[in-house]
This record gives sequence, C-alpha cells and structure tokens, in this order.
Amino acid sequence: MRPEILEPLFRPVTSIPGIGQRFAKLIERLAGPRVVDLLWHLPSGVIDRRAMPKIAGAKEGEVATLLLRVDQHRPPRIKRLPYKVFCSDETGAIVLVFFHAKGDYLQRALPEGKQVAVSGKIELYDGQPQITHPDRMAPAEDIDEVAGVEPIHPLTEGLPGRTLRRAIAKALESVPALPEWIDRAYLAARGWPAWREAIRQAHAPATLAELEPTLPARARLAYDELLANQLALALVRNQGRRRRGRPLSGDGRLRSKVLGALPYRLTEGQNRAIEEIIADLAAPKRMQRLLQGDVGSGKTVVAFLALLVAVEAGAQGALMAPTEILARQHFATLAPLAQAAGVRIELLTGRAKGAARDRLLADLASGAVDILLGTHALIQEDVEFKDLGLAVVDEQHRFGVRQRLAIAAKAETATGGVDVLAMTATPIPRTLLLTAYGDMEVSRLIEKPAGRQKIDTRAVPVERLDEVIAGLDRALKAGRRAYWICPLITDSEAIDLAAAEARAATLKERFGDMVGLVHGRQKSAERDAAMQAFVDGRVRLLVATTVIEVGVDVPEATIMVIEHAERFGLAQLHQLRGRVGRGAEKSSCLLLYTAPLADTAKARLSTLRETDDGFAIAEMDLKLRGPGELLGARQSGMPEFRLARLDAHADLIAVARDQARLLVAREAMTGPEAEALRALLYLFDRDDGVKLLRSA
Repeated sequence: MRPEILEPLFRPVTSIPGIGQRFAKLIERLAGPRVVDLLWHLPSGVIDRRAMPKIAGAKEGEVATLLLRVDQHRPPRIKRLPYKVFCSDETGAIVLVFFHAKGDYLQRALPEGKQVAVSGKIELYDGQPQITHPDRMAPAEDIDEVAGVEPIHPLTEGLPGRTLRRAIAKALESVPALPEWIDRAYLAARGWPAWREAIRQAHAPATLAELEPTLPARARLAYDELLANQLALALVRNQGRRRRGRPLSGDGRLRSKVLGALPYRLTEGQNRAIEEIIADLAAPKRMQRLLQGDVGSGKTVVAFLALLVAVEAGAQGALMAPTEILARQHFATLAPLAQAAGVRIELLTGRAKGAARDRLLADLASGAVDILLGTHALIQEDVEFKDLGLAVVDEQHRFGVRQRLAIAAKAETATGGVDVLAMTATPIPRTLLLTAYGDMEVSRLIEKPAGRQKIDTRAVPVERLDEVIAGLDRALKAGRRAYWICPLITDSEAIDLAAAEARAATLKERFGDMVGLVHGRQKSAERDAAMQAFVDGRVRLLVATTVIEVGVDVPEATIMVIEHAERFGLAQLHQLRGRVGRGAEKSSCLLLYTAPLADTAKARLSTLRETDDGFAIAEMDLKLRGPGELLGARQSGMPEFRLARLDAHADLIAVARDQARLLVAREAMTGPEAEALRALLYLFDRDDGVKLLRSA
C-alpha cells in the first residue's frame, strides 16, 4: 500500500484548479499524468525580469519590466494588422504590439488611463520602443510579482508556459514533509537540504548557474532517485539470494568433448567467465549473472559450456534470443558442438506449428531434449521442461523484466528455481551497469578470440559516393558481400537523410537482384527471409537500417558502408562495424558523412577510427551524449531517470549502491527506517518493479 502521506502527489493533474482535460493531456505528454510528475519537471532556463528601467533607459534586446500608463488602444482596421496599445511614463512612449489579439481581453488587461506593470523584450521599430506580445501584464500594484526571476520549463505545443507554471506552483503546495531517508551525517557532509526544501529550491532558480546539476538541491534530488533505483535492485538481489537455488555440478565430460572440437583455444577472459559461472551454478542459491562481451568476444561458446554443466548435472538448459534470425544463428553455431558432445539440441520459434511442434514439446517435457534454443516462443504456456536448470537470456536489454521472469518460472521445482545467465554484446559503461544490473554479478569478456582481424575504418565525405559505389562494384564482382546502412526507412521531408528504401532502389539500378533490403517495419517473416538470402549468398549487398546491428553473423560479409555516419551514436557505430571482420578475409568499414561536422560528430568518427575497444568506445559515448541513446531507442532496458544525469552524477551512483546494500543488509525495510524508505520507493515508481522482481 502506498503511504498515505504521498496521496496528494499521486492525484491526477486534473485535480489542480485550472487544469481541465485538454491541458491535462498536454501535461501528460510532457511530464506525466500525476501531480508528482510536475515536481520532476524541473526548469531548464530562467528569465530575469528584475530590471525596471524607465522607457528612456530601456535597452533594445533586453528583458525589462516597466511601470506604464495606458494612453490609447488602437485596434487594427484590417484583420491581419496588429492591435496596438500606446503607453508612456515620464521619460517617453512605448507601443505594445499584439497579433491576432482579442480586443475585449486587452481592454480588461490594459484599461486606458490606468497604470500597469508590463514585462517583455524591448524592440525598436523605426526608432520607436515597442514590446511585441508582452510576457507578463498586471495591475501596477502587482509589479513586484512581475519583476522577479521566472523559471522556464520545457513545453509542448498548445500548452502555455504560464499555465504550466501555475500547475507546478500548485503541485509544490502539495509537497509534504517526508521522513528523511538519507543518512544525516552524509546529508550534512554534502550540504544538502531536506527533500521538500530541495524540490522548492530546484523549481526556483535565481540565475542560470542554479540550473547546474551538481548544485545542492538538484544533486540531492538526483541522489534520491538513484538511491530508490539502487534500493529496488538491492531488494531484488537479496530476494534472489534468499530464494533457494539448486546446486548444479557437472563432471566436465561433455565440456571436454566440446573444447576438443573447437578449432581454437579459449581466451583467458572466456576461461575466467566459465569458472565464475561454474562456481555460481554449484552454489545453493540462484545464479543471477550478466555476461558482457564486445562484438565477437565469444560469449556464445561460454554460454553453451555453461548449459552443458546443467546437462552434466542431469538438468536441461534453455537459450532465449530476441529474434528468430539470431536464434537460428545460435542453433547453426552450436549444433555441431552439441553433436560432438552427444547432447540433443533443438530450436523452437514462432514458426513451429502442428505435429512437429507437438513432438518437440513432448520430447522437451519428457527430458529427451537437453538444450532448447528459441525466441519468445520459449515462454509460451504450453512449453514445459522436465527439469530446467539454467536459462540463458541473450541480448538481455531487448527483453523486459516479465519475459525474464517467465523463462525463470519454467523451472519452479521442488529442488529450487532456475539459474539465469544474461548476455549482452553491447558494451555498457560501469555507471550504466550499476543502474540497470545492480542485482546481478557481472563477467566481462575483454579479449577477441584468435583469428579476429582489425577492421580498416575510414571516414569518407558523401561527395565521394560514386567512388564508394565503384569500389563496391569491384568487390561484389569478386564475390564479396557488403552491408549498406541507412538511418531512415523512407524519405523524410523534415530530415534530409538517405532512406533505406530509396538507397536500395538506387543500388538495384546498378547491381540488380544482388541487392536486398531489411528494415524494422517489415513483417518478421519478410525480414528473416531477406536476411537468410544474404546469409546464403543469394543477396550480396544488403541495404538495412540498424535492425542488423546486434547478433547477425555472416563471416563472408567484409564491407560495411554507414551512410550519414555522423547521425549515429558512437556505440551504435561500433556495433554496426562489428558485423564485418568475422571471417578470414580483410574487412573494411566506410563512414560516409556530410560536412561540415559538429565537434561531437568529429569526436565520434575519430574515436571509431582510433580504437576497436568496445568498452572504451562506450565510455566515450557516454561522455559525448549521455546515456539516453547509448543502447538504442527505448530498447535498452535501462531505467529512465527524471532527475539524475549519469554523466553529472556518476559519483553518486556508487554511493547510492553502497547505501542501498547496507540498508538491505541490516534489514532496514522492516525497521524504524522502513516508513521513509517505502515513501522513497513509491515516490520514484520503484514499487511495482520491486513487487514484480520479487516474484522471480
């Protein structure tokens, strides 16, 4: 149950006077549907209206607040002309200009013969001072209210700034004094205010400097949000440790057969990761581990060896991938190794139908299938394992929490629950790891397996497009395969970028049927068929959007062309580049860009040319553009922060994690601090997540 003290903050914004359904929809789009969402919508700028000169001293281009006498209204004779109000003080005259104005409203707001306070930007027109559409107008006695510092909040079309400010002011009136959840000594050492005071200060900056994220009020609020996130993760972690796992210890007989069948030796990182996983599996608690490895670092082999531990122990294993093409790719890679080990591995996707699917499910339920690979199809209700011991979730960030829980639920047995190994090929900076995977142990694969070649990476201006296509012509005639990546699917008038469909059409004129097209709006069957044609070699030039950035493995592909490379994030460029260089042939990546390049774009392309270390690239990407787009639009699995900025508040993440773990270790959730900590979790919407994850 949500603490009663928070109820005023969780009312809909329509409970605020003056906010009807029309404005409520706009506020919901901008900030959220509840009063508390307005509290998190902090100012992004300020307007200083404290300058109160006389008309003669008002400077062009500056914002000023003037005390004026209204002399005359002059409505327009023609509708398209402006409505003018002539005003003066003892030093001169000024004109207030309104377009598409309502005359009756202006007559009431600016009555002739009265004194009024007016604030806005001073302009000169034919030497005459004027203010076009004043920002603020009020009776003269209210000049002190007008002549202050006005916070500026991000807006959306149709929502007046004044309406939003009034709504936020009302929301601030609802803010209760909450019990303190931060350690008092730490609060004092940082010089941070109490929560309610911090919210009020953050919404009332007096200068641009007070918008800095590291200043006390904003830093305190950011820490609150980070602490709520870390506390939720710590509770999940603790719950997972308490829930009984099952010790899985293998004798190594299957693994030794696979290691003997591999054409290469494992890297030190792979061996270390396997040792960590084996130790986790042997423990009587559930494993929750993330295997993080750069493109081509050999995660799949590590995962398969882990699955064999479960099979050696008499249990079954499952590997769930986010797409059918990736699931089939894993199956093609692992089937020969499974054959060498003498274990039965099968593939289940959404395409499986009828009697064949029924037979597969029957064999799975009987234990005849040792390891099942597949997509979301693995978590359908009728998919039953005899004894699932280990579930591997590939490209973890593409799955939601519910899907992770659903695969884990397949193994609720009397002997304990399933161990989970999550994998990601996306290098994640440490700060992001702490915010998203704080409930998991982490293994990292740093080295590339033997035989991986360095990719020749070059930045090429788009003016040399014809040269690039001529080079492709020579490569394709020599039997090589290539990717051509575009940032859009169809042409956009708003953004002048090459679209995948248009580029594919242009290249087909030159290369004919050897050109294929893959993008995110295709039906999955159509997309998989196009990808399969490329894998088989029937298509040799694949034009695509970023749907191919993760998991596609075509060793014969040796050329990657990325059009409008300046529009992509650094980590995304690295992922795309990793689609080539996977075979014996020398590979190249061409970054086509449009000049002039902004400094950030220059830094991205330069970094990509200088290094192929995915972790170094991810850290640089975080510095260059923050966490928002690091892992792709809305599919990163990373928590969304309203107040914390991971670039500015990185030092607070580790502190919040340590504080959260300490609180859980001393069972603060059931002690005197519980009331404050529950309020914190509900305040930042970490309550549902905790309840859901606790059910794992």
